[in-house]
Amino acid sequence: MQPQTQRIAAHIADVGGIPVRRTLPTRDRRTVGAWCFLDHAGPVDYPAGGGVQVGPHPHIGLQTFTWMIEGEILHSDSLGNRQPIRPGQVNVMTAGHGISHAEESPIDRAGRNQLVQLWIALPDGERERAPMFQHCPELPRIERDGFDVTLLVGDWLGATSPAQVFSPLLGADLRADAAAAASLPLQAEFEHAVVCLEGEIRVEGESLAPGTLLYLGSGRESLRIECDSGARLLLIGGEPLGEHVLLWWNFVGRTAEDMVQATRDWNHGERFGEVPGTKLRRLVAPDVAGLHLRFGNSASDEGAST
Repeated sequence: MQPQTQRIAAHIADVGGIPVRRTLPTRDRRTVGAWCFLDHAGPVDYPAGGGVQVGPHPHIGLQTFTWMIEGEILHSDSLGNRQPIRPGQVNVMTAGHGISHAEESPIDRAGRNQLVQLWIALPDGERERAPMFQHCPELPRIERDGFDVTLLVGDWLGATSPAQVFSPLLGADLRADAAAAASLPLQAEFEHAVVCLEGEIRVEGESLAPGTLLYLGSGRESLRIECDSGARLLLIGGEPLGEHVLLWWNFVGRTAEDMVQATRDWNHGERFGEVPGTKLRRLVAPDVAGLHLRFGNSASDEGAST
């Protein structure tokens, strides 16, 4: 018996002045594999001086995973990395015990942005590791029945992504310029979900447009996708995490104490270093009053990540 699908509507948020569709986490679905956060920003045009302008801010316990579709953003971090990301490229930043970074569009010209930023919850044995950063300028591309597939992470369709992650994961961008239909293999032990990024597409017979995540569950060995005209789809998957995680502001942890300590360290200028080269204002972590009452010492359905 095929697993049931679950439709999850996006929440519209604002990140650095850009409206985004946020489909993870929600009350109905916290994770897909180790993927614990999914924002689809744009496509949006912006004037000179606009675009993404997110000042220095901290992370713990996660990897940020940025897939650039249109535009350019400069990543700067407390390890001293300054790396533009452009269409067709991926940035993976491993926060581990703690890192800070800034993200900014070029301010000297107008532009257009479309990107997907995801977070990956580090497994318990890796979440205190030293921070690091990886830029992936080239990714495997596969033609499959009218779809141009870019493999973002994992092993799939005979290809392997260079992106380094610490859980069994899959991420792929599938784009069709015209009508197309394909049946794609899946790992049955993974759980999967899809998000339509452009156009309209049918997934296992269900119509999907931007603004909805379709959770596919686990146990599937194949996936049928179809479109009548140009469309773009993001497929994510992975082994079920099997760990309870908390998300609050920019932190992924296991207990309220993780969040409280990280907040205090950041606001007191400890642990996370400085981000050189940016003129953007350093963000201030929200008040942690009441976090113990809100989270206790176990996983919660409440999250306020940005």
